[in-house]
Amino acid sequence: MTMGKLSEENEATLDLIRTERMRQDKKWGVKNHYDLYWLGILMEEVDELAQTIINSPDVFRDSPNSNRDKELVQVAAVAVAWMEAIHRRTKEVGV
Repeated sequence: MTMGKLSEENEATLDLIRTERMRQDKKWGVKNHYDLYWLGILMEEVDELAQTIINSPDVFRDSPNSNRDKELVQVAAVAVAWMEAIHRRTKEVGV
């Protein structure tokens, strides 16, 4: 399957996630948690996103919200970090 060119929005979004992943690794180092621990981290990030949305005065409007966007990027970056840990784990056991 050949991938087409990514949209400008897609590239910008992936850049934000990539930058957040680098920030996370710099702050905490590479983490090799197992799935249950990663799930807890991800759920904490999702809760922070939910609280940001619920507490926003623009909750029923589609308007720019830097806190919402920041939290959403963190959710995505944690999911990526989890996948990276899975890849490292499976590589170690030769799967």
